[in-house]
Amino acid sequence: MYEVFEHTADLGLRIEAGDLPALFSEAARGLFSMIVEDLETVVPASERVFQLAGTDQEYLLFDWLNELLYTFETELLLLCHFEVHLEPNSLKATARGELFDSARHHLAHEVKAITYHQLSVRQIDAGWRAEVIVDI
Repeated sequence: MYEVFEHTADLGLRIEAGDLPALFSEAARGLFSMIVEDLETVVPASERVFQLAGTDQEYLLFDWLNELLYTFETELLLLCHFEVHLEPNSLKATARGELFDSARHHLAHEVKAITYHQLSVRQIDAGWRAEVIVDI
């Protein structure tokens, strides 16, 4: 589960999930829900594999979302489905989506950057919670 909230001139993303891989997956879906008005219009037609190194969960989440944003900015690849696997020192994920099509996809926000401001990943009773602020 994710929810988007307003934060001054930015947008915030609050994510909750039962485990860390699901948290990272939901964070990715949340990011793309900020970019495209209706994430359901994105078809999981092509596949991309991502691998990132890192031991700190907060920085790994930052790097993950930053890599996804970079992929969208450079390739116009909208992603909608994510399978994330976490190891002690890395993340490996398979993401599915399609190229942006202006006839079918309507952009919601121009996400300029993922920020470190109020970045958090912490364990809660129901699993995990993360908060990320993005610059729009």
